[in-house]
Amino acid sequence: MARMTAARAAVEILRREGVTDAFGVPGAAINPFYAALKASGGITHTLARHVEGASHMAEGYTRTRPGNIGVCVGTSGPAGTDMITGLYSAIGDSIPILCITGQAPTGVIHKEDFQAVDIAAIARPVTKMAMTVLEAAQVPGAFQQAFHLMRSGRPGPVLIDLPVDVQLTEIEFDPDTYAPLPVYRPAASRAQIEKALGMLNAAERPLIVAGGGVINADAAETLVRFAELTGTPVVPTLMGWGAIPDDHELNAGMVGLQTSHRYGNATFLESDFVLGIGNRWANRHTGRLDVYTAGRTFVHIDIEPTQIGRIFAPDYGITSDARAALELFVEVAGELRAEGRLPDRSPWAAATQEKRAALQRRTHFDDTPIKPQRVYQEMNRAFGPETRYVSTIGLSQIAGAQLLHVHRPRHWINCGQAGPLGWTVPAALGVAKADPATPVVALSGDYDFQFMIEELAVGAQHKIPYVHVLVNNAYLGLIRQAQRAFGIDFQVSLGFENVNTPELGVYGVDHVKVAEGLGCKAIRVTDPDELGSALEQAGKLAAEYRVPVVVEAILERVTNIAMSTTNDIGDVVEFEETATEPWHAPTSIRTLKP
Repeated sequence: MARMTAARAAVEILRREGVTDAFGVPGAAINPFYAALKASGGITHTLARHVEGASHMAEGYTRTRPGNIGVCVGTSGPAGTDMITGLYSAIGDSIPILCITGQAPTGVIHKEDFQAVDIAAIARPVTKMAMTVLEAAQVPGAFQQAFHLMRSGRPGPVLIDLPVDVQLTEIEFDPDTYAPLPVYRPAASRAQIEKALGMLNAAERPLIVAGGGVINADAAETLVRFAELTGTPVVPTLMGWGAIPDDHELNAGMVGLQTSHRYGNATFLESDFVLGIGNRWANRHTGRLDVYTAGRTFVHIDIEPTQIGRIFAPDYGITSDARAALELFVEVAGELRAEGRLPDRSPWAAATQEKRAALQRRTHFDDTPIKPQRVYQEMNRAFGPETRYVSTIGLSQIAGAQLLHVHRPRHWINCGQAGPLGWTVPAALGVAKADPATPVVALSGDYDFQFMIEELAVGAQHKIPYVHVLVNNAYLGLIRQAQRAFGIDFQVSLGFENVNTPELGVYGVDHVKVAEGLGCKAIRVTDPDELGSALEQAGKLAAEYRVPVVVEAILERVTNIAMSTTNDIGDVVEFEETATEPWHAPTSIRTLKP
């Protein structure tokens, strides 16, 4: 048998579980692991500026390709607590990441040793497993179980805490005979699929709601085949956006209170049956449940059995991996089609596309300062369907989801359930690291951008290029809009006169200087007619210098983005004028038909 330190055994297991990249920050209590990482080779490490940033990089890395598992490494104490936001984000969106922390020696953890904290207890509510390994011989089993749990059932994160003496202890371990544990994913039975398909076939105006579980299961192509076989229009959720191309004739648009389309909500409210696959009925999607469920029959399919009935009781529930269920749906639907037993859905599908051509939001404005809608219009023109968009929360993300176009799975990478400010910069770096051959475009408001702006230096140091579109109104825009209900505009303005950059007026932080100071390139745009050329130039600069490139658009200070103020998807307020002429929405998927 081979003898090696437990830290080296952990690294060897990472390699055999398919890990090629890690993100993190070294420190005294994790240095034995770093020594093993260097000695073993085969795993590239990206040094973050903040451990929370490293955890978001790991999450972006995981989300980019099927099978990826991002790894985040940090030392004891605050490094672990810094990871908690990343773990929360990952578990909320069913994303597997592995966080590895150092810990004080086992004999003094309970003695308030320097940076000794019970990180496993702190992390347990936001992980599938969190453990401090107290015996060196348990390290291989802990890591084997971690990968098994991350991949099985509903995916999610794990934290393993390694005391420094455990890392240094030699154990017997043979990496050449190591094998990953089999992954468990529940699968629907044929009888269940036949029943669900029978319910769909009995409906007159059915819809499929495709959630993030479809993306996680790498089942987008199978979803589209099933939709095409049955002629059923598809509503992607925000986390499922890209599961069906935006320009597909069966894409009915997104539904919800905020990140939704006018035509999507209108179509949903006319439906009589909904088949939800890999979705969790998030409240920003459903709004008031009495409105959302009224007059509709629901079938819910999810990989996690406790998700069935969590938000509301469906008429029929199936516990299954999305891909396994969809493959059976395709099989059974194909048989029914061959027998001529599938109803003709073409009039219903055509009606959804008629709404897409009639119910659109205006994007073309020539105002100065720039209206945000114009930014997304120019992004649609500048960036093709191969672009991977990355965003987290705020009016920038909400408007982006309403107005941008996504045509492929994993090309809208958005932090959904947690929505932490600051997520976008590090997540975009993780995405670009995972797929350097594909253009990556991040989207932030000014506050999200400022939260973890230091991570731009990571992109400069490690040559990770991407384009970051920064829409700057010097406001906490979403919170300001929410405060309208209270009649206040309180502590949400970021504006001030910068004594070093007086030409900015009241827009405060000079993001161009900050980005350049961190080793990146940046372009400021104040004229809407210059947006297109700036976005094109940014792509060229990123390719030439291999660094992040920021395009800052100076927006009007106040814009209210369309959303419901009554928690009702049938009552979304359009604060801006909607499109009434084709030139009002020149980059829309369907040409406007007034």
